Parts: sequence; C-alpha cells; structure tokens
Amino acid sequence: MDSDTTARLLITCPDRPGIVAAVSGFFYSHGSNITALDQHSTDPLGGDFFMRLEFQTPYLDLSKPALEKAFEEVVASRFHMNWRISYASQIKRVAILVSKYDHALMELLWRWKQGQLRCEIGMVISNHPDLQEAVESFGIPYHHVAVRAESKEEDERRILELLEGKADLIVLARYMQILTPQFIARYPNVIINIHHSFLPAFAGADPYRQAYERGVKLIGATAHYVTEELDAGPIIEQDVARVSHRHSVHDLKEIGRDLERKVLARAVQWHLEDRTIIYGNKTIVFAP
Repeated sequence: MDSDTTARLLITCPDRPGIVAAVSGFFYSHGSNITALDQHSTDPLGGDFFMRLEFQTPYLDLSKPALEKAFEEVVASRFHMNWRISYASQIKRVAILVSKYDHALMELLWRWKQGQLRCEIGMVISNHPDLQEAVESFGIPYHHVAVRAESKEEDERRILELLEGKADLIVLARYMQILTPQFIARYPNVIINIHHSFLPAFAGADPYRQAYERGVKLIGATAHYVTEELDAGPIIEQDVARVSHRHSVHDLKEIGRDLERKVLARAVQWHLEDRTIIYGNKTIVFAP
C-alpha cells in the first residue's frame, strides 16, 4: 500500500448507535476505500467512543479541504465529535532534545535511517556538546544550547527560537532538564519523554537507585506526553524486565537502557502514525 495515499481520521465523541455506519458510509459515498478501522468505547451506554480509521485518497470526489468541511457538516456535528484528519504524505517534523546519554537518541536515529520512522528529523538540541559528531554523521544538524540555572529562561528561549515553525513533535531522549511551564504551553500534547522507571513508581531523579534501595523485582521504562506535573503526563507505552537481589544499580541501568530505547521508539512511531488519542490524563493507543 502506498503510504502517500493514506489518510487517518481520529475521533472522540459520546458513544451512541450509528457512529460507525455514519462514518464508513460517508467515506464510501465520496469514493474512498477504508483500509483499517479500530474503535473503543468506555461504556456502550453513555460512555465515550474513540475511533481510528485509515482510508485511501486517490479516488476521492472532493478536495481534501472540501472533504473535511463536508465531514464536519454531515457527520461530526451530528455526533458531537472531536476529530481530525491527517495525511501520511504530509511528513511530520521531529526535533530531539538530549543530554549525554545516547542510547535512546541513537535508537531513534537508526530506525529513522532504516525508514522505520516516517518523519523528518530536522535537528537535535543538547545541553552538552558530547553527541555532536555522532548526530552529524546522520546528516542531522546539532545545536548545543547550554542550560544553566542562572539563565534557564534565556536558554529555553534560544531553544524555542530553534524550534519555531520547524517541529510537529518534540522528543526528549533522556534530556535531563525540566522544561518550564511556558515551554510546555507552546507545544501541548506533542512533547514525548522517556522516563527510566515504570511510572507512577519512582518518579523524579535517579529512579534506578530508588528501585535498588526498595529491592524491586521488576524495573521498567515509560514513554509519556509531557505536562507541567513532572513525570505525570498521559502514558503512551511501558515495558518491564525482571531483576533480583543479584543486580547492582549499574546492572539495573544497563537493563533499563534497553527498555528505554524500545519503549521510546514505539511511542514515537505510534504518535507519527496517529495511533494515540489523549483522554484526560490517559491515552487510547490503537497499536498495530
């Protein structure tokens, strides 16, 4: 299937009979072939309904703006939908923020290079110069912006200037700085962070040491959207590994890095493929 001809519709609305029929009938009537459809209801009697639909665009009898206008008038307004359509041909622009740890960053760059992440990685921004050579070997611009306590707002403004108009998604690939509320407000629901614990356990700094001191038998990693509350945004993906009393803090970090790489990559891919819907402080994820 040619991904350039694929469009994706995401819907949130009150659940009631007839939604699927109305949506599918609308696209059929305008010459589109539906190639994937996932749905979920929190309660069929008065709950909330979620849908992700993929359809093909080559034989549409309307332009894309006209199709969206007609969908709003004919279907969306009738069912009180919160909805959006995205087109796979419109490649999303990604910026990555990182500090010194390179494992999550390099996983993203490798998958991007292999064509597994369909996006444009326009830049990597770091508060350290250490990873410049590795990033530039992929042909990606690298910007070093030192973030200091005494000038944090000014330094963040410099980062925002670099991002202005150039990022549809921001990925924190072990970026060891807390973003200010002003920064987060500029990019609501499009900043993804990887946290090195199975949230909500061990939020904040040094979670592997916290886990070691508690003698846990499982450690994990969590990818989530960033909100003002630290490590408390809607969770996109998680994974765990079993550990024991035999593992040191160093061992936990080594095991955890493998989890972090895979969890973040999956979360980024699902966002790029429009598989996530934020629902309060949770997510509905229509994973493949």
